[in-house]
Amino acid sequence: MLWFNDVKNLGVIETEEGKLPVHGDDFLPGQAPVGRCKGLVVSFTVADDQPERRAVQVSVVPEVVG
Repeated sequence: MLWFNDVKNLGVIETEEGKLPVHGDDFLPGQAPVGRCKGLVVSFTVADDQPERRAVQVSVVPEVVG
């Protein structure tokens, strides 16, 4: 994640191919970040069938502590 604004329900995911917008409704239930999330690792699918290319089915990848 590059950023997510929970008030505006909108954010941006930075990928190797560029930046993708993400709407709060496109996170899986209970997965939308609250507060600071820069650098948060997420998994997602890219929706190309929408008016704009965006991330959908977004979920937070659990941090592995080893």
